[in-house]
Order: sequence, then C-alpha cells, then structure tokens
Amino acid sequence: MYSILKSVHSYWAFFVLIILVVAILNAFRGKSSGKEFEAKDLRISLFGLIFSHIQLLIGLVLYFVSPWFDQWSALGMGVMKDAQTRMYLVEHPITNILAIVVITMGWSMHKRQSASSKKFLRIGLFYLIGLILLLSRIPWDSWI
Repeated sequence: MYSILKSVHSYWAFFVLIILVVAILNAFRGKSSGKEFEAKDLRISLFGLIFSHIQLLIGLVLYFVSPWFDQWSALGMGVMKDAQTRMYLVEHPITNILAIVVITMGWSMHKRQSASSKKFLRIGLFYLIGLILLLSRIPWDSWI
C-alpha cells in the first residue's frame, strides 16, 4: 500500500504544480489586462484548490502508513537531529499543510471581493505563496 500511495502522491504532485502555475498565470494576466473575473477564471482557481487538497489528503494518509512514521517511536524528538528524517517527518508535512492553508485563504478571500482586479490579485498572490512553499519542501532527491 505504501509504494502505491507514494507513487500516487508523487505523480499527483505534477498535476498540482501545473494547475497552480496555470491559476497563477491566469490571475496575473487577468489582473494586468483588467478583464472581468469570469466562470473560466473561477474554475481554474477552483481546480487549483481541489487538486491541492486532494494532494494533502493523499499525503496525510501516506504520512501515517510510511516507514518514516515509525521513526517517531524509535527516536522520539531525536528525529530533529537527522536532516533527512526531519525533512520527511516535520518540515515537508508542516510546510505543505501551511501552503494548502495559504492557498485556501486566497480562495476564501477572493470570494469576498467584488472587483475583478482584487479577485485576481488575491488568487495570484496567495496561490503564488503556496506554490513557493510547496516547491521549497519537495524532497527533490527522491521524487519519482
């Protein structure tokens, strides 16, 4: 089960990164051109939100079935001494949860705006911050 979940989590990450980049580019293009926030823009942003939340759910299940999780009982707080263990057990999950929270905040804040330029700005900025956080904690050496 672990290897299947790890593969799904790795490949789904490509979809998340692609849709977030598309949503960010769409938002900044809409902001700079002064166009109205339309249903297409809403859908692109919504797909970014949905894909990232699915990735979070897959990641949370993977976290608890991972062999890395057993390190908590073996090492206790000693996991903080080993960089790789700390990355998988602390940094990656916490930073990525924070990234999804930021993306969700951008989605929620855009709904409260009436002006299209403000909607695009909220989506663009918050999704960009979330994407940067996600990219900062991807374990590049073991991805895929």
